[in-house]
Amino acid sequence: MRDPRSLFELNPDVQVPRGLPLVAGLTGFADAGSAVSQTNEYLRSELDLITVATFDIDELLDYRARRPIILFEGDHITEYRAPGLQLELATDEIGQQFLLLTGFEPDFRWEAFTAAVLWLVERFGVSSTTWVHAIPMPVPHTRPIRVTVSGNRAELVESMSVWRPTTEAPANALHLVEVRLQELGHPTAGFVLLVPHYLADAEYPAAALAALDAISAATGRIFPTDALREQGREFLGRIDEQVSDNTELAKLVGTLEERHDAYMEGTSLRSPLTDEDGALPSADEIAAELEKFLARRRSRDDDSPAID
Repeated sequence: MRDPRSLFELNPDVQVPRGLPLVAGLTGFADAGSAVSQTNEYLRSELDLITVATFDIDELLDYRARRPIILFEGDHITEYRAPGLQLELATDEIGQQFLLLTGFEPDFRWEAFTAAVLWLVERFGVSSTTWVHAIPMPVPHTRPIRVTVSGNRAELVESMSVWRPTTEAPANALHLVEVRLQELGHPTAGFVLLVPHYLADAEYPAAALAALDAISAATGRIFPTDALREQGREFLGRIDEQVSDNTELAKLVGTLEERHDAYMEGTSLRSPLTDEDGALPSADEIAAELEKFLARRRSRDDDSPAID
């Protein structure tokens, strides 16, 4: 294998203290509720960041699968926006530092990318590695977002992991990083956010908040979340309004609530996915009820007399 350092360029002007935790979130796969993309955007907009290492996108990106964006103004191109993948030195709300790995999930050379991350972990004496991603699950938006925790940090698994299945699932590049770190005995934790499946395609602020809470629990870092919490309250207010005005939709959400609460109380349910008979309102059913409600509201609005 090539030298892992060939995959990135270090910033020679940055001195990174040894022993900082590493936090990672890569976009491009199973990002339910846009949890990872929102979290990354929020951290990058709210925290002071200094670039430590920049990865070579030509080695890792499939441009035809994820095409860069251009800005076209009138008769010429004024900007070319390529995706990035970088390691940065971040400072939290109370002055604590940590390393932050964000950007696109590599399309190619996962083993080389993993070797590069492990080199950086060793180079900077990283104390622990924490990463997040999110999957859609049949859970209600009226309950806190729960997590499944992987890795070798038993205290986090015992205190936070509510669903511990034995299953096969498509991998994320950071799964491979986690496996290699565990083989080295490096403290690592992966948080899988269980996002309501009928909100998986939305930008769901509560998902980003759950990600930040998980990162805080694993690293002790503190993040400014007031603006995100306000967005979350407004988002849930709109969803609750739709549910309260639609009997069928309220029934579907109520069913999810009952199954969620029964599972959390430790009943004989095998998982929060299904009831004993395996029956479950689908994401399409709930989305269809939302669409019917919105269509009826638009129709009422169109029929309302105009106000001069």
